Amino acid sequence: MKQAVTYELLHICKQSGARRGVIHTPHGDIQTPIFMPVGTQATVKAMTPEELKEEVEAQIILANTYHLFIRPGHELIKEAGGLHQFMHWDRPILTDSGGFQVFSLGDLRKIREEGVDFRSHLDGSKKFISPEIAIEIQEALGSDIMMAFDECCPYPSSYEYTKQSMERTTRWAYRCKNAQQYQEKQALFGIIQGGFYKDLRQQSVNDLIQMDFPGYAIGGISVGEPKEQFLDILNFTTPLMPDDKPRYLMGVGTPDYLIEAAIAGIDMCDCVLPTRIARHGTAMTTYGKVVVRNAVYERDFTPLDPECDCYTCKNYTKAYIRHLINTKEILGVRLLSIHNLRFLTKLMDSVRIEIEKDNLLTFRDTFYQNYGYTSK
Repeated sequence: MKQAVTYELLHICKQSGARRGVIHTPHGDIQTPIFMPVGTQATVKAMTPEELKEEVEAQIILANTYHLFIRPGHELIKEAGGLHQFMHWDRPILTDSGGFQVFSLGDLRKIREEGVDFRSHLDGSKKFISPEIAIEIQEALGSDIMMAFDECCPYPSSYEYTKQSMERTTRWAYRCKNAQQYQEKQALFGIIQGGFYKDLRQQSVNDLIQMDFPGYAIGGISVGEPKEQFLDILNFTTPLMPDDKPRYLMGVGTPDYLIEAAIAGIDMCDCVLPTRIARHGTAMTTYGKVVVRNAVYERDFTPLDPECDCYTCKNYTKAYIRHLINTKEILGVRLLSIHNLRFLTKLMDSVRIEIEKDNLLTFRDTFYQNYGYTSK
């Protein structure tokens, strides 16, 4: 059977081992490594699809299964012709399974083998998501890449709890695969769990590989642990993943984590960070974060980042954006969102170029020095 999504390896960086590739999907090719903007409610906050394509140059975006299940409902989106039609986006879409959001509800949810009972964060109404329902929702949404329904352990968690959680995630992955109907239209990725225990990560990878998913994700890291632990599990797990399929690291969006992910051999990352910090008046720049709402920028008539090619930096100053943020004008959030998203997509453009030049470690060290990071 023809698979909806396939991976093509183009180059391996001799200096770092990072991969340069292409993911082929029904709605177009994705050049990797890639940062994927998050459109939780079928929109990347404050952005039009045209801005995402023309100003940000986003190749793929995410949408959130849990939130769209709660509102407006997957049946309505299916009636509209699917998510691409509903939100006027003609490039690839990845939908997460809703697992992370459900497990973030804490006391509002109860996990059992069948699935998860929970109360809506909006009105408290009773809801239920199982692996089968997660697939039903995502098939109605019509995303190019669907994620298996998994359980994401909190950090820290005991070995015993993490083991039970990981094994349940494996059983749920099997149920997701059995529930899927349209392998030629949508790809279903498995999610590797196991917390911060290497033997559990190894077992999770081994079990999921047996199911032969067209792609694999690392879940359950970048959840509040120290950076050393993050890098340890990332660099342990990634080499265990198949070479001929996309590798996705979930929930990562700071420049250093994106670069380290690429060095580890990851192809795809996502995070709400660039638009979230934009709403609080913060920009990522070549020379570190700029908290533009601060008084020091009141009379700063220079761009956010002199090296950035985005619409915001070509047309507006820190002083003006500071004024917009401090008067709570929507335009300020929009301009910062455009900049932050473009900063990360441009960063990954550079990462791909440096991989092809076998120069990624040198690039990382220079980038870190400018940004204010220290190399590991």
